[in-house]
Amino acid sequence: MSTARRSASSRVPEAEPDCALPEIEVLNRQRLYPIKCAAVARLARTVLDRICRKDAVATIIFIDDRRMQQLNRDYRGIDAPTDVLSFAYHEGGNFQIQDGLPHLGDIVISVETAERYAQQLGLPFDREIQFLVIHGLLHLAGYDHETDHGEMSRLERRLRKELIFSHQ
Repeated sequence: MSTARRSASSRVPEAEPDCALPEIEVLNRQRLYPIKCAAVARLARTVLDRICRKDAVATIIFIDDRRMQQLNRDYRGIDAPTDVLSFAYHEGGNFQIQDGLPHLGDIVISVETAERYAQQLGLPFDREIQFLVIHGLLHLAGYDHETDHGEMSRLERRLRKELIFSHQ
């Protein structure tokens, strides 16, 4: 999924600008919630390093429910917003190459749905975003919780414990 950079004049007040840690691009395409782009990029890089994908790149895009509903309808046939979608850029193990590195794909996160889920679960918004980043990256790396007999769920729980809960 290609995206155009948003102009500086439309940034969320008090939010960090679009940013990139080496190989991780974080794009904020919504105005509802401030996003800590640098922290998201650091978490994503760490997750990829931990799952032995130090060579991989990815893009994380934050959007609103209206746009997420369009994507979910167009790509999954579900006419409702969801919290996270992963768009993998590989077929049969072959990845697109970006700047000499394999690009795993795009993760798209709806901040509105993430906020609703965070409230329902009694979590801070930033924590829910961290969970979604981990979940989305595992999908990009080829994990599928619907078919892998719990492998992705176990890895996701371990990464949450190591990367989020141990740093509180």
